[in-house]
Amino acid sequence: MTEHLLHTAAAGFESALQVGVLPEGHRSRRLHGHSFLATARARLPAGWASFPGAEVEDLGARLAQVVAPLDYESLNAHVDVPTDENLARWIRARLDVPGVEQIGIQSTAHSGVDLDRNDHAHVWRRYVFQAAHQLTGVPAGHKCGRMHGHGFEVILHADQDLGARDLGVDYDHLDACWAPFHAQFHHGCLNDLPGLHNPTSEIIARWIWERLKPALPELSWVTVYETASCGAHYDGRHFRIWKELTLDSAVRLKRAPEGDARRRVHGHTYTLRLHLTAPLDTVRGWTVDFGDVKEVFNPIFRDLDHQPLHELPGVADNDPASLARWIRDRTLPLLPQLDRIDLYETRGSGAILSWGEEGPALPV
Repeated sequence: MTEHLLHTAAAGFESALQVGVLPEGHRSRRLHGHSFLATARARLPAGWASFPGAEVEDLGARLAQVVAPLDYESLNAHVDVPTDENLARWIRARLDVPGVEQIGIQSTAHSGVDLDRNDHAHVWRRYVFQAAHQLTGVPAGHKCGRMHGHGFEVILHADQDLGARDLGVDYDHLDACWAPFHAQFHHGCLNDLPGLHNPTSEIIARWIWERLKPALPELSWVTVYETASCGAHYDGRHFRIWKELTLDSAVRLKRAPEGDARRRVHGHTYTLRLHLTAPLDTVRGWTVDFGDVKEVFNPIFRDLDHQPLHELPGVADNDPASLARWIRDRTLPLLPQLDRIDLYETRGSGAILSWGEEGPALPV
């Protein structure tokens, strides 16, 4: 098993901007503003941080220093064409950190761009609809076999090699591509649509992919959130699901130097995402039942939630990477489909540990 570890950090800034490369009449040509979130994901070499376990905070401090000049400023004074893509380039050029794999800019809660070191842009946009559905392939008595409803969310992901261009796939273009789907889904029953007689998250994602890909060749993933804490991805070949949980836990960093506050017992409200890859069960219409993931993981969850993690047997330390490895080693024998763990101490700051395909980025 080849392990891939990314340390991640985030920093916010409030800025005004005008984007002149957009067509005449476009609303973003006018002066406006956003609450931006910048993220950095890096494969940090051993020994880079001030001490082992300090990688997330040290990366976050460097990122905060870089974006500080942008806070409560006009971005046009710093970046000629302040698209999300160019902001990511501006930050990447100034972030003096080894192993940076990706810089993300989330300009709204529903849209963003992740730019890798080769100028490959991953653009994403989130959409919401209210609908009913009934799963027809579940075992007798399963609650999802009854007609029920959700506030569904869909994220369209589009990948593009930008080269030197200022803008990748325009959000407005994604909106136009999505509009016919919203008209069919919103305030409807998904089972009534041809091809969605068993509308699991996985099948909904595939249904959207097959109908949208011809109109949007850049489409790379379709993500469907059935609830705020679970969902499925489809990329034309693979199905992936994730289950998200929240942990309220006490920690201490045993490798922090004497006098450092992180040696004291403190705590976080963690966001934990378990990602799994498996083939589609053609009878059930899912890869793995979200309920089964929760049930199998529950004994491990009880060891983590509302617990002093520095007292866990066998844990190397309480930094996100060490905790993610501890969770992997105990979960993988029970959930062999598991191939990635995201563990965030705070929004966007933590570790991503994977040993398969990393899969798409998800908003933080």
